[in-house]
Amino acid sequence: MPGLRREELAGLAGISPEYYTRLEQGRDRNPSPEILAALARALRLDPAATRHLHRLGGHLPPDDPAGPGDAAGRLPAGLRQLLTVWDDVPAVVQNAYLDVLAATPAATALAPFYRPGVNLLRAAFLGDSVRRRYRNAPELLARAVASLRAFADRVPDDPRLGALRDELTAASPQFRTLWERYEVSPPPGGTVEIDHPSVGPLSLEYQRFAVPGLAGTLLVVHTAVPGTPSEAALDRLVREVPAES
Repeated sequence: MPGLRREELAGLAGISPEYYTRLEQGRDRNPSPEILAALARALRLDPAATRHLHRLGGHLPPDDPAGPGDAAGRLPAGLRQLLTVWDDVPAVVQNAYLDVLAATPAATALAPFYRPGVNLLRAAFLGDSVRRRYRNAPELLARAVASLRAFADRVPDDPRLGALRDELTAASPQFRTLWERYEVSPPPGGTVEIDHPSVGPLSLEYQRFAVPGLAGTLLVVHTAVPGTPSEAALDRLVREVPAES
């Protein structure tokens, strides 16, 4: 895409610059359909170009070229409205594959990979943005893999989950090690320790809530303890978020 560096395009697609370079140079000829969908979104391809990209990658074109991010259209109207009015709350909706379905502007300001269409596991294990942003990344990555493991136990024959697992197992020794631990009980909440480039260190609590009617879909809300430096830093961050027109 004109005006975007290779690293920026890889970041928008939720993959590492090194992996994007291998794809670009033809050294990796087996990208998954999800990777192709993420690249199509990052490149802002129209439906025809998206279908062509999938054919080049050796996959059937998707019925819905926009990919998993469009699952946000199935979210309950009340939840969509809640995300609209929560302009000062970092909140993310993710499915069982850890695709981001929806995110408030405050969440995207907190971490750029909190963006609809990004798969958080790919962002974490195929790139370094999560490890650079979160001081307690090892703990968070272990919990993310445990969440996927728990889903795999419920639907062991799910083809999309199997493809995601195989892709990450092949590409990331860290994912492979965590997967082989067989931890399947991630806690419903915890703490994230963030080094933010604009407002400095943040220590935020997060809580996960199940979305009724959508199995495996979670609303993840981040909050700061009142009266702490993190609350002040989060307030500064929220004020930097451009108002939506």
